[in-house]
Amino acid sequence: MEDALSRSSVESSSTNDDYVVVNGEPKLKITGDINDLNDEVSQSSKKMALTLTPSSSLGTDPQSPISSVDNVFPNSLSTGAISEESTPGEGKGRSMSLPGITDEGYTTFNGVTYLGCALVNAPRSEVEIYRNMSILNEQSKQAIPIELLVPRTSEGNVRTNGVVRLVDPGTDTDIACYKIHRILFCARGPSDSEEKMCFAFTCSHGDSPDSAIFQCHVFRCELHEAVAKILYSFATSFRRLPKTSVRSASSISEAEVTAVFSVNLEFKEDDGKGSYSTCPKDKNMFKFRCDYDKKIVISVTQTGNKELRIERCFGLLLSPGRNIKDGDMHLIEMNSMGYSSDGRTYSISGNWDISEECFKVLNTETPKDTRVFLTVAVDLVICGIQEPVRFAIETKAKIFPHNERFWYFTKKPHQEQFYVKLKLTETEAPDVVQYEVVEVQSQTQIDRQKAGMSLQGLKFNRQMSEGVQSPQDPEEESDGDEPLLSGSGVVSKEVTDDNLLEAWHEVLVKWHQSLSQRPKQVQQLARKGIPEALRGEVWQLLAGCHDNSELMEAYRVLITKESPTESVIQRDINRTFPAHAFFKQSGGLGQDSLYRISKAYSVYDEEIGYVQGLSFLAAALLLHMPEEQAFSVLVKICFDYELRDLFKQGFEVLHLKFYQLERLMQDMMGDLYEHFTEMGLEIHMFASQWFLTLFTAKFPLFLVFHILDLFLCEGKDFIFNVAIALLKMSRKDLLALDFEGVLKYFRVHMPKKYRTEEAAKELMAVAVSAKVNSKKLKKYEKEYITIKEQEMQQEDPIERMERTLLKATKTALNLPRICREAERIVNP
Repeated sequence: MEDALSRSSVESSSTNDDYVVVNGEPKLKITGDINDLNDEVSQSSKKMALTLTPSSSLGTDPQSPISSVDNVFPNSLSTGAISEESTPGEGKGRSMSLPGITDEGYTTFNGVTYLGCALVNAPRSEVEIYRNMSILNEQSKQAIPIELLVPRTSEGNVRTNGVVRLVDPGTDTDIACYKIHRILFCARGPSDSEEKMCFAFTCSHGDSPDSAIFQCHVFRCELHEAVAKILYSFATSFRRLPKTSVRSASSISEAEVTAVFSVNLEFKEDDGKGSYSTCPKDKNMFKFRCDYDKKIVISVTQTGNKELRIERCFGLLLSPGRNIKDGDMHLIEMNSMGYSSDGRTYSISGNWDISEECFKVLNTETPKDTRVFLTVAVDLVICGIQEPVRFAIETKAKIFPHNERFWYFTKKPHQEQFYVKLKLTETEAPDVVQYEVVEVQSQTQIDRQKAGMSLQGLKFNRQMSEGVQSPQDPEEESDGDEPLLSGSGVVSKEVTDDNLLEAWHEVLVKWHQSLSQRPKQVQQLARKGIPEALRGEVWQLLAGCHDNSELMEAYRVLITKESPTESVIQRDINRTFPAHAFFKQSGGLGQDSLYRISKAYSVYDEEIGYVQGLSFLAAALLLHMPEEQAFSVLVKICFDYELRDLFKQGFEVLHLKFYQLERLMQDMMGDLYEHFTEMGLEIHMFASQWFLTLFTAKFPLFLVFHILDLFLCEGKDFIFNVAIALLKMSRKDLLALDFEGVLKYFRVHMPKKYRTEEAAKELMAVAVSAKVNSKKLKKYEKEYITIKEQEMQQEDPIERMERTLLKATKTALNLPRICREAERIVNP
């Protein structure tokens, strides 16, 4: 039963390592220099030659309790292995001599007494191991005289099998064996106590992580100096690796190699029902709730050519912040480790007590639009590497109230790639191969160095190392000359405003009661942006096709028919939203769905057929709803919102839109209009894809979705509001550029301005406030029609007839070219 002492003592464990030698005068770790202990052993070797007698016999029940400690002897410690007539002071004398190296690869120690073992809950706790050592040493009547055999290497050979053996000196039979890779912690008794001649180690027992228990095994020598030699033997066994454990002779012929490891990180949160559920993750950020204990799960898989087997994990650590020093990390209690059934992935899990003071910042609700950094590290003993390898992962988290409910989450773990640069080292033993670690680098560190970010934000990183909350930083995108790919940006489905969520709930309940009547609050709410988790449902309601069984049934029939443009559709699929994971994979679910919906519309609307501009809109819809519903909304936008008219009759309606936008510029931004006129820059040179794709082709998704919110809510003319807002927000930049500079600005720099939610919201606020009304647009439409009529009247009737016929012929012949030109504008 776990007590307070055991629980609190975990933090006192002076280890970042799983195997640790403590109180070694000086204190030693496997990662440190063992020369000091070696010196102590050398100085004491001359004293190790007196005769000892067995201190006790196995005369009582081995299962009997010792004080407050549950003393348990392994089942293999049978009474038949030891003479029951032996009593303290009787039995054969045993010589405590220098350890000998056997042919089987063991270091043998005579004159050692096994005092027993106790179940422990904190296997890496110095306090708990000393307490058990004291109790078992005091009540040593149950002690067993043994010979202790420690393997020279952690792997061992065919006969040793990498185990520590306890041998009956009288019968030369094994009393108990412990696999060395299961030994977690090793300590010697304090030199100023009754336990100065004792040592102990903790070991895990069990066939699976769920059934594993931890036991503290305690031993005693009659010479204080003998303890140092035994601990030295334990330490060296973990640092040596036989040559046979390396899989290929050719793999060690190189002096320097690089091993690649893929490390996955996930968190699980107590669900209050006796189990743990995966913590949500959104935009590379974990979402935690206050006051819930958590588990950390790390999986390590080697992906490079250099194959190295992980022996064990000896430290799972956590700390708020980033760029954390090794000594500032906090040890997490591990509860399982080991390889998967296929032997490819090594998994480690540990319990994270969120109530500990050092994790306070990770258990405190973060303010809106802020995040906290945290670092998780794992220390691994790897065959053939003389020192442990640490993989440290930095990630972000947002902490929510205790009762928070999440609308959306992904179970995909955080993944990081690590490159371990190794150098072959010389060893005294000819049969031992060892590498030393030259450098460990993560892919994130490499990317930052390439981007020249290693020195930037130094002050910011220092703040993060102290757990300071940081503003939510946008995705690091290049500001070079490459255009932003369609489908760029990640849109969070997180809803942080409870009042907004409640308002939408009330509106949707009322709306579903009367689908034909839109609630008055919808427009006001839509202007703030529809919550991402609700967009699919709200868009269908706004378009008037919620549960439209007629269109959905028509879609199921249309996808079975052939389209004359199937080959063109198939060619364009991978060019639609290439930056979005859903549409990246050729033959994947996203591309297949986009192909079917584009094909279905080309059959449904024979007059327009297939145009690439509509595929971007279809892709945006598919990210929020199934194919049938997406097709229904697409049809409604094309017919009810008159988007298809832009592609008809030689793009006559599209040219009308260009004239209307030009007149709006002339009235509202005269200086910019004059600037464009003087350079000979025409509206169609930058606004074609705005109208033909509803801004879906080049702008980040957060802005695209908000535009669609208001386009569906306000009507087809809202596209002018967005166009005017874009021009207003970039007016100063555009006035400073020449002809080529302006075109490049529209193509490259303008979309990149709106990669953050804040910038996109500011733009939409300007769009909503833009003074564009239907009366003004109707006035400009009449002007355009009048101008066209005047142009026609000024022509000779015969010439006009010839021109009309020629125009019709050219339109018919050149429609493919016109479509290609529109496509070039969309995808330059």
